[in-house]
Amino acid sequence: MAGLRERKKEQTTQRIAAAALRLFTERGFDAVTVNEIAEAAEVAKATLFTYFPTKESLVLHGVGGDDLAGITARRRPGQTFLEALRAHYLALAAVQLPAAGLGALITRVRVIWDSPALQGAANALLYQQRLELARVLAGEYGETAAGLMAAQVAASLLTLQESYFRRLLDGTSAPDAQRILAQDTELAFDLLERGFSHLEGK
Repeated sequence: MAGLRERKKEQTTQRIAAAALRLFTERGFDAVTVNEIAEAAEVAKATLFTYFPTKESLVLHGVGGDDLAGITARRRPGQTFLEALRAHYLALAAVQLPAAGLGALITRVRVIWDSPALQGAANALLYQQRLELARVLAGEYGETAAGLMAAQVAASLLTLQESYFRRLLDGTSAPDAQRILAQDTELAFDLLERGFSHLEGK
């Protein structure tokens, strides 16, 4: 019974998100109301807010979901936090999305980039990630160094993400975009490791 409830919840989540994305794509994020989304998804407005607490979360669910602080805190003994993050992001770059999933992702990116409100909300999520990573690193490197390191990591990851999505939007094939993303990820972490190398072991 619990499994059936979970499946129904997931189906409702997907239905609401799909209805919202369709309306946002057709008319723009700011022009669509929550009431219209609820009606299109055939749910009550209160039900919609049970699944998505804000209008922005209808698009941003799953965005900024990488737990930088958690990856860092759970890394194996002897592994630097940059090694752990590099492995995580190289693994992500190797994952091939099905065509339908890739199409939906590109559509979401277009909607986000076309809306200043969504861009601000996405940046707020990334900023929160950065703060949480800095808190984890502070015990090893001190508060100031941890804040600076976390900021550089966050900026690098944002640049990787933006470059990857820009290539997809410009028509680069998914396999080529992923291959370049993997190369760029290696470069980004090489640069970060060189910059942080004098702090290791402190």
